[in-house]
Amino acid sequence: MKIKTLFFALMLLSPLGLKAQEIALQLYSLRNEMKVDPVKYHQLISEWGISALEGGGGYGMSEAEYAKLLTDNKLRIVGVGADYNKLKSDPAGIIAEAKKYGAKYATCYWIPHTEGPISLEDVKAATELFNKTGAMMAKEGITLTYHPHGYEFASSGSGTPMDYMLENARDFQFNMDVYWVKMGGGDPLALMKKYPGKFPQLHLKDRKKGTPGSADGHGDVETNVVLGTGDIDIAGLIQEAKKQGTKYLVIEDESSRSVEQIPQSVAFIKSQLK
Repeated sequence: MKIKTLFFALMLLSPLGLKAQEIALQLYSLRNEMKVDPVKYHQLISEWGISALEGGGGYGMSEAEYAKLLTDNKLRIVGVGADYNKLKSDPAGIIAEAKKYGAKYATCYWIPHTEGPISLEDVKAATELFNKTGAMMAKEGITLTYHPHGYEFASSGSGTPMDYMLENARDFQFNMDVYWVKMGGGDPLALMKKYPGKFPQLHLKDRKKGTPGSADGHGDVETNVVLGTGDIDIAGLIQEAKKQGTKYLVIEDESSRSVEQIPQSVAFIKSQLK
């Protein structure tokens, strides 16, 4: 009996015991379609073979109606948004929203700052806030993550604001949007390798070849292309995610072609997970 228990313990600690990565979808990818027919598009997501979602909100339905729509399509919300100002004023509200869906992750997608690259001072303040609220959420079984948006990569001599945040993140982790890291001049794969274990979620979003970078967190959403066809090493990122045990590979496609592109991106991820 003791030998069997030891065997299972070793399995859990070994690479073979790591839980496989799951493909998820950021519902913002279908923001326009959901305004027209949320029932149809939730059904379509299920048909694409996706069951994990980042989102929340209910699309005008009651809580019971939206819960039924998710259940009927074997979908679940695994991550909700964590607005920066709400983290400051009402972190308990974000915790309640996550718990409502049974979500284990809450992601902040933007730090308010003066237009352009963010200052180190603003990042230091954000890091302090994320550590404080992240510790609160951890007590409730929720992980707070930050989603880089491309304005964090201006060199400050001893690194970038992004480096500062990664090095000082004690009670929160990262939901790295690889497109925006690339847009800001960063290398998403190198960043992941430099700071292993800090990325339980990845936003996988490929960039059309020849797209110029942007240091202010803004860009043309039509440069979002099918995963594996752009200038970001999506395959390398997936392999690194497997090594590090990243939990969710989240597709986010903000282009007007998202309905056509998402199933192709699902197929690409599956081909890399074999």
